[in-house]
Amino acid sequence: MDATMVRRMWQLIEPVHALVYYAPELTEEAANLGLATGERWPGYFALRSAPLGAAGPQLVTATYYSFSPRMVAEYVPAIWSVADPAKVLDARLSGVDRALRALLGDRVDSPELAEAAALARRAAEAADLAGRPLAAANADLPWPDAPHLALWQAATILREHRGDGHVAALRTAGLDPTEALVSFAAVGAAPVEVFASRRWTDEEWAAARDRLAGRGLVDAAGLATDAGRQLRDEVERRTDELATAPWRALGPAAGRLAQLVAPVTQAVVASGMLPRQSTLGIGRAQ
Repeated sequence: MDATMVRRMWQLIEPVHALVYYAPELTEEAANLGLATGERWPGYFALRSAPLGAAGPQLVTATYYSFSPRMVAEYVPAIWSVADPAKVLDARLSGVDRALRALLGDRVDSPELAEAAALARRAAEAADLAGRPLAAANADLPWPDAPHLALWQAATILREHRGDGHVAALRTAGLDPTEALVSFAAVGAAPVEVFASRRWTDEEWAAARDRLAGRGLVDAAGLATDAGRQLRDEVERRTDELATAPWRALGPAAGRLAQLVAPVTQAVVASGMLPRQSTLGIGRAQ
């Protein structure tokens, strides 16, 4: 499977998954559960972590990788005293159902969407789950009957499968959680201010930059050196490599899935709900 196709499939499915964190219907569901919605993080941590059960702060910090442990501890495990994980899972599926129906209208019942869901499920069920806790936790959930929900669940498994592999690639490259962000900002993936959402202190950010400078990966201004860019390129190459199995299993049908899911992705992006820039390096323009 060509690495370009692997990267392209990620770019297509990431926005489909990400609507769970940005769609107003999900904010309503979070509010109905009693979660605070004045900021996005209580809902985010609950909606993303619920497949793990009532996970504690160390497990969430470990699986998310790039968040400050102090930040995680502000919300976890307090969110579980407000909303049981099982209720969160029901709420997120209800919210995704409403969000996709609002975005797609009658297309939720189209044969094209049913075909996309079937292909995406095939890919997700071919994902290698060893050492991939977030992907495995979502893969353990029952499959929804409705095609648009099955498509979203498959996109979620595939997105977390890639994310789990990305953590492995960062570890292999010797980049700790703060260094992972600093090095990504250094290659211009997004402004430093965007990465501040992970709430590392200025001192922690500076210390990570100094460690990277000591390895010759960033210069005095915090910009990536040639070696730094090469290392980040290697991280992305390894991430693509580790994300290949589902798409290899799908074979030529991956191209058909890309064709079918593109209108769903375009609808999510066109809604304006996604941020223009994110720590993933994929913005609304994507």
